[in-house]
Amino acid sequence: MPQINGGQALIESLYREGVRLVMGLPGAGQYEAIDALYERPDIRYISLRHEQAASYMADGYARVSGKVGVGLVVEGPGFFNTLAGLSTAAAVSSPVLMVTGDDHTAPDPSRTNFDGLASHLAYAKWAGRAQNPARVPGLVREAFRQLHTGRPAPVVVEVGPAVMGMREEVTFFEPETQPSRAAEGDDEAMELAAQLLTQAERPLIWAGSGAVYSDAAPIVRALAEFLKAPVVTSRTGKGILSDRHPLSLGMANMGFKPLKEWTDRRDVILAVGVRGGFGTPGAHQKVIRIDIEPQTATSGAPECAITGDAKICLEGLYRRVAALRTPRPNLPEELAGINAKRFGPEEQLQPQADLIRAIRNALPDEGIVVPGMNQMGYYSRNYYPAYAPKTYLTTSSMGTLGSAYPIALGAKLGRPDQPVVSISGDGGFLYNAQEMATAVQYGINAIAVVFNDNAYGNVLRNQIENQGGHVLGTRLYNPDFVRLGESFGMLSLRANNAEQLEAALRRAIQADKPALIEVPVPMMRRRY
Repeated sequence: MPQINGGQALIESLYREGVRLVMGLPGAGQYEAIDALYERPDIRYISLRHEQAASYMADGYARVSGKVGVGLVVEGPGFFNTLAGLSTAAAVSSPVLMVTGDDHTAPDPSRTNFDGLASHLAYAKWAGRAQNPARVPGLVREAFRQLHTGRPAPVVVEVGPAVMGMREEVTFFEPETQPSRAAEGDDEAMELAAQLLTQAERPLIWAGSGAVYSDAAPIVRALAEFLKAPVVTSRTGKGILSDRHPLSLGMANMGFKPLKEWTDRRDVILAVGVRGGFGTPGAHQKVIRIDIEPQTATSGAPECAITGDAKICLEGLYRRVAALRTPRPNLPEELAGINAKRFGPEEQLQPQADLIRAIRNALPDEGIVVPGMNQMGYYSRNYYPAYAPKTYLTTSSMGTLGSAYPIALGAKLGRPDQPVVSISGDGGFLYNAQEMATAVQYGINAIAVVFNDNAYGNVLRNQIENQGGHVLGTRLYNPDFVRLGESFGMLSLRANNAEQLEAALRRAIQADKPALIEVPVPMMRRRY
């Protein structure tokens, strides 16, 4: 068996695990891996302008493609630049593999794979280190086992510079079928859940990212229709049931009083793949929680806790419920009334409502929107209708400013057949505006919509309204965004109102090339 170096062992191992796309920024410590990628053109390599984009793009790619997003960055500052994106991937349960080095010294055989790796566990579910090339295939195999079992979350693999260059005989694993994330939940818990749902008079389904990324949308719809149970979602659960469906009540916005009062009257709540923001149920409410993680399934002491994959557990629940009762009669028109009020003029803010409507009108049902941490992004949580799962990609609890555009680039790599639009403010967009060069170089035809109020607008409004007008650090000096985009070779447009925004989006989608649309806006009010 011929000897190969650690870089060759890494790339061959990734290929055997099904990896066909790697994102990163080449540098000292990974020369052998980059050369191995050169020798294997069937793995596409995207070279970025900042390592932060590697983790964000890998996240966006993973969320929409159902595959693992892979980044390759140098150790030290290069890896540290990925941490905001890795933390975001952890928050949204995204399977991201980040490969980096350790140091430029010779490997110490006394160090185990986990020695010194504990710091990664703040943002990754697992981390491992290769001491020599022969260990690389086993390390990569374990990384993918971690990525495909339990809750999806980032993992980190360290292959140091000395190991990259070391040569020895390496034995590779044959490809294998990845294990299922989990079996159906405990029989006793499943039977109890079925009894509770069967006996419920006013059931409600509350769905989060765990339902979306287990591909449970069809069974959520089937169970909701059988029980006539309305569906609310977390931010990351939007689209699990089309907002056109009469049982959809959209995001669980408890700041909207009619929805809060209505959900407070439900007697049984089925919470599926919801980690945070679920709230405290009333004394009369019985909660069933389904989650891949036992600690989440049991959080809040629910009446019934089921640990398992959302799709598998819901399919089991449906079979049990269908055997116990006939379908419920249709609900009265109260759901339509709640939605009508939610989208009524008295609940809307302008210009946000018209601008969100323009984006929705321009996109097909499965077009993908990536909202940023700006007023338009916040507004979209409640008022952007999502018609399919994996079409609305938020940062969940992390709220990472500057993430929208690179996540959108990754999503476009994962779903090149669909238009992908990022919604950024002027401040957040400039965090990763350099990746316009990446988009043009590699033909990643995402559309960046930049709402420009020449400020960190949310903070500025707070300073004016709540801090006695003490404005500091929030007014921004910006480039001409249209000319900036043009300088990168982007299709660059300006839209001064909602009608122009819809037209510009349609033009950008038709052009199918990297695009930027600047939308000048005033300081915006916020309600929820």
